[in-house]
Amino acid sequence: MARVEVRAQIAGIADRIMASAGEQVIEGQPILIIEAMKMEIPVEAPHAGCVAELHVRPGELVEEEQILVILEV
Repeated sequence: MARVEVRAQIAGIADRIMASAGEQVIEGQPILIIEAMKMEIPVEAPHAGCVAELHVRPGELVEEEQILVILEV
């Protein structure tokens, strides 16, 4: 299995986490929402796989290109 890093496209605040460690996701499924500049930006799974690690919690600040999730695909 390959491990894929899912990174933040923009700096903001992790608003909602929509998947948990160990959960299977499909390509394009929203994993979490980042709130930035009064907008909600979904972070989607780039591939189908299993959420191996979550590196952010709701309310935490995230930086652009920060690793948010590790998927096993």
